[in-house]
Amino acid sequence: MKTVLVTGASRGIGKAIAIKFAKKGYQVAISCIHNEERLMQTKKMVESYQVPCIAFLGDMGKMDDCRKFFDKVKKQFGPVDVLVNNAGISYIGLLQDMTEEDWQRVIQTNLTSVFNCSKLAIPDMVARQCGKIINISSVWGVCGASMEVAYSASKGGINAFTKALAKELAPSHIQVNAVACGAIDTEMNHFLKEEELLALVDEIPAGRLGKAEEVADLVYHLGYKENYLTGQVIQLDGGWI
Repeated sequence: MKTVLVTGASRGIGKAIAIKFAKKGYQVAISCIHNEERLMQTKKMVESYQVPCIAFLGDMGKMDDCRKFFDKVKKQFGPVDVLVNNAGISYIGLLQDMTEEDWQRVIQTNLTSVFNCSKLAIPDMVARQCGKIINISSVWGVCGASMEVAYSASKGGINAFTKALAKELAPSHIQVNAVACGAIDTEMNHFLKEEELLALVDEIPAGRLGKAEEVADLVYHLGYKENYLTGQVIQLDGGWI
């Protein structure tokens, strides 16, 4: 039985990805930083597909927490076959009003976590000459968003990280790709007022928000099928950007 590790899986896209892989018979390891109750709900849903699940509460932006999580997964499940770096937070506001602490928190959660988890997953993947790393990014990492400078910078960093690491790991038959999400219907967008949401949808050629399950379908495809596709940042945005 193969193992998938998904960070930031208590809700939204991460939760949908964990459930998708569970449906396909993977052992599932999930983490989140704060909401243990929601994480355990995801665990319960994963286990309803008759697959084992490890749930870990910790900050993937901190290497000590990451090591504890990976050690637990390796002890119970063995090496990670598919790593999905999904953990992320947003910050909306003018850069000049942003505190240094807020900047560090966004970069640590969104970008440093990708380094930490990838660093720990790679040795076993290289030893076995196979593996998939999939990073959940954003279209704002491609083109930038006003009032979301730190978020855009973190996602742009993920995109460059993906392209560079893919070249590094391709000789070891490991694929690294990113999914740059557009406007997905998750709690991260629930702060929008109805008129703001309608205006946003009006900008999207597909005429609607994306679904977390659609992201999960693409991530599963990248984690299961593609052995020649690597170093790509795939925009899943309904033609928006």
